[in-house]
This record gives sequence, C-alpha cells and structure tokens, in this order.
Amino acid sequence: MNLHQLRCFHAVALHGSFTAAARALFVGQPSITTHVKALEQRFGVELFSRHGHIVALTDTGQRLLTITNRIFSLETEAEETLRAAGGLLEGKVRVSAFDPVQVTQMVVAFGQRYPEVQVSVTFGNSGELSDSLLELQADIAVLPRLGDKRFFSVPYRRAKIALLVGASHPWFERSDIRVEELEGQRIVTRESGSMQQKVFDDYLAERGVSVRRVLEIDSQDAIREAIAAGVGVGIALDAIYPDGRLRILNIVDAPMFIDMELACLAERKEAPVIKAFFEVVKDLLDASNLKN
Repeated sequence: MNLHQLRCFHAVALHGSFTAAARALFVGQPSITTHVKALEQRFGVELFSRHGHIVALTDTGQRLLTITNRIFSLETEAEETLRAAGGLLEGKVRVSAFDPVQVTQMVVAFGQRYPEVQVSVTFGNSGELSDSLLELQADIAVLPRLGDKRFFSVPYRRAKIALLVGASHPWFERSDIRVEELEGQRIVTRESGSMQQKVFDDYLAERGVSVRRVLEIDSQDAIREAIAAGVGVGIALDAIYPDGRLRILNIVDAPMFIDMELACLAERKEAPVIKAFFEVVKDLLDASNLKN
C-alpha cells in the first residue's frame, strides 16, 4: 500500500466515480482504476460496489474513507502551516451551519481579509454539524453549544426562537403572539436532530400546547418555501433573510433561546486557516460589542 493508492481511493470516494476522480487528480481514468484495484487485491477486500458507471462505498470502504479523511486533512494542514510560516495564507476552509444567516457575515469578512482562501459552506441539523467536524467533512461549524471536550469552541450569539408565518396567514400583520395561541396550529417542522425544533417541542409540551404537525422537512430553505406557500407556520431563529412573503413573530411569553458557538475539533484549533477564521469572527464580535 502506498499513499498514491490511498489518494486515488479517496478521490473516487469523494467524487463518486472513477472518471470524476481522474479529472480531480489530473490523471487518466485507467490509472485511477489500476491503483484502486491494486489496493483491493493486496488486502482481499472490496472498497466499492460497482454497477456500470455507478460506484458506492462498501462498509470497508466507508471505514477507510474515515481514515483517509484524517490523512489528507493532516496533509492540508501541514501545507497551510508552511505557507503561513512564509507569510502566505492559502487553501480552503469548510464551514457548516444550519442556516445561511448564521454564517454570511463571517464568511464575507473572512473572504475580504483572506481572498486567496476558498470558502465552502454546507448546511445540516445540529447532529449533522457536529458529525461533520468529527468526520473531517467540515473544518468549522456554527452550531448550538456542545459542551463536548472533543471540540474547541467560542460563544457566537444567543438566538431566540420565533415563529415564522406566510403572507396568507391571519397573523401576518402582527408582530408577536402568545404561546397559547399556537394551540391547534398547523406546523411545518424540522427533522429529528434539530436542536431548535427540540427546544420548541419541549417547551410546548411543558406548557400543554398541542399543534398539528403537517410536514417534516430537513432543509430550512424548504421549510420557508412551505410556510410561504401556506402549508403551515414554523419556527426560525430571530434573524432571517428579508423575504416579503414571510413574517417573523416574537413569542412574547416563551423564553426559548439557543446559545450558538463557533466550533472546531480541539486538536485542529491551531491549523492556520482555522485559527485565522476564528480571529476574523472574534474581530466581528468585538466590533459588534463596541457598537452596542
């Protein structure tokens, strides 16, 4: 086994095909196929299930991908360290969050300070975000407080859970409601694993308020579209993108908050790009505190 064989396997696993992996590594497809096959034959394992041009990771392949994620993440970190030592910060930083509102300002500020660093952003629920850090699918995540020593984190903001309604809803012209008014309302919910949905559901149960859950969606953007279409009401944090089809209402007697943090793996907090991202966010928070 050599590093190039692992790199070929890793590329196929990430890009989903031998052809795409060859393009990513700037080599011919036969070379990728040969190296992956040699790796499989040496250990007598199958890393991919092949169905024509479609490939899927086997259980063994999935376990190996977890390892190669760490290997090539460390390789990237080593390169970033050397570049930073020479006064040049380049590379890529992968940020995960459950809502664009949580990351837009920090991503823009980071891009302005470090234009040579490519930023990618992905979205998921709270559980998926912490998993993305552990599995090295993301470098940084904006997510609810973890309280987990495997992560290094700094407080970002306290967000209040509010109600989101569409233009066709009778409450659209209002600015606030009381929690008892939610009794019997049609609710569009996040999937299990969403911290804000859990906080909301637990609070309603505590207050003895029953709602009608009519649709469960795993995307915040899709939830907004469903609410705008009149499917039901939903929840959101207290800051969302302006949208004339939607109105955010304060639930005046429901103190439901989520403490948001910026987090990374504790062992990776000194990686140059990650460290630089945290510094940019710290400067944003310091500037915001001065204004307030």
